[in-house]
Amino acid sequence: MARTKPSALELAMVASVAERGFTVSPTQLERWRTQLYLPRTADWTDPETGELRPEIVQRAAAMAGISKSGRKISWFGWVWWAIDATLESTARLRAAVADAFERPFRGAGIDFEQIPQGDSDEAFEARREMAARMLTDRRRPRQDFDAALRAGAAGAEFELPPSRSVSSIFHPALMDPGARLLIGGIEDVGFDEMADAWAAATPGNPEMIEHIRAVQRDADLAGDDFFAQFPLAHGLPGLIRAVQEADGPRLCTAVLACTKASTALTTLLAYASNEPELLRTLMADEMWDQWVRVGFAPVLGIGGEVAVAMSVIQHLLMPGWAEGMQRYQALMDTLRQPGA
Repeated sequence: MARTKPSALELAMVASVAERGFTVSPTQLERWRTQLYLPRTADWTDPETGELRPEIVQRAAAMAGISKSGRKISWFGWVWWAIDATLESTARLRAAVADAFERPFRGAGIDFEQIPQGDSDEAFEARREMAARMLTDRRRPRQDFDAALRAGAAGAEFELPPSRSVSSIFHPALMDPGARLLIGGIEDVGFDEMADAWAAATPGNPEMIEHIRAVQRDADLAGDDFFAQFPLAHGLPGLIRAVQEADGPRLCTAVLACTKASTALTTLLAYASNEPELLRTLMADEMWDQWVRVGFAPVLGIGGEVAVAMSVIQHLLMPGWAEGMQRYQALMDTLRQPGA
């Protein structure tokens, strides 16, 4: 069926986006409206002047830039859903974040709602089989982001701050217990086993592992379960439930904070090779280890929607994470200032 002839307002938007150096078609505008990346056309203009609202033109231009050469908008589209924060856009946002978590299950042919619960031998073995299925033919990312940075710094005889977390969440020592943690949570992977895996993945940092064990011992003495505070305590199904049950405004706030930080970090890293001191400053902050190094920030094409979703869940569930992200954002904003 032939498409309706573009309206004068759509053509005006096409022209305004072109003035900003980007190309967009009326068909794209219609598609973005359908996906709620753009508001309805009735909201494009200033009610007093009748002119296109600059923020809507800027939004369309940003999408045109992101989708250049056929690229997907991906998690960048989550930003506008969170900004608009309507019932419908929040519902789409919630579904998109949950879907990012469900994808590893679907890729392994697993329906997370069918994961057997309970501590029976049958349920335990079934979850173990599901975890093994998730690892079958699964490729690890080719690039260890932290290792690549350190190798480059060593070649330039530039010292970087020591790490305070595992070198890579995709280390072979972490894959099996990590998969079982994703499926069954801490019921299937005890703290000691996970700590041993962390130690194997970080052989050059015994102090970090001993600190983690000391925190666990202190928590036990105080009658607390340190491991239970971990966002993956109930596996990926627990993360999905947390997203589904999250208060709408809090979810939108978390998405905006994490996507804003991801964009700022990507911008700064583009200059890091020429400004190594900038990289040293970023890595000296504990949020580098808690957010970037562990893979919760989508950098260099690694992580994408899953990384942002993990950032969002940390923002929602981990005590102090939101405040840490806010502080790190302020640091990045300072570093982005001319002459910083």
